[in-house]
Amino acid sequence: MTNDSLEQLLVVQGHDTRATQLRTRRQALPERTEAAKVAAADQALAARGEALDAERHRLERDQARLDDEVATLRDKAAHADKMMYSGTITNPRELQGFQDEVASLGRRVGELEEQEIEIMVEREPFDEEATALHAERAILAERAEALAMRITVAEAEIDAELETVVGDRATAAADVPADLLEEYEALRSVHGGVGISRLEHGTCGGCHMKLSAVELARIKALPPDARIHCEDCDRLLVR
Repeated sequence: MTNDSLEQLLVVQGHDTRATQLRTRRQALPERTEAAKVAAADQALAARGEALDAERHRLERDQARLDDEVATLRDKAAHADKMMYSGTITNPRELQGFQDEVASLGRRVGELEEQEIEIMVEREPFDEEATALHAERAILAERAEALAMRITVAEAEIDAELETVVGDRATAAADVPADLLEEYEALRSVHGGVGISRLEHGTCGGCHMKLSAVELARIKALPPDARIHCEDCDRLLVR
């Protein structure tokens, strides 16, 4: 092994570090956070919309029930009115009975119609809020679509750069001895993605710890192509 191999491995490390940065950036795109917030806001509006629909449907059922009752009462009143003027009933008491029934039915219809008006008044704010929610969700949907497009574009740009970095890494790694590359990969897996660093001014570039004077003296006495490790983090070092 030559010192050139270690220098080449340092190039590999640079590509690996860049690839990690790109993957991290891809996952942590600010648009993703914003998109998640938009989705959460839309979910909240959807839940509120469901609650509103439940209230509106309840009022619709109540109004439909009143409508049916009013229609039935009006049919009865029409029948009684028809009987009064049919000429078939001449008994004054019977006529009076029909008149009283028509009047009673009319009063009841009036009461039910008042209830219908109350329901319409009660429903109005629900309808207004539902309309407002629909408009808000439409705005959120447009925002979500725009964010999805921005995420797609950003991912494509990052993926293109990552593909280049991975290719360059493969080219650089081809010139590194297999056993050295294997050791680097093992170290990299347990040291946050950094398996080799430069030794500068007696300090490890990986853990940023200064090596002891004794260790530095020992390293200085080694041949240029010696494989050395940081005494603190065990990463490979390039002099």
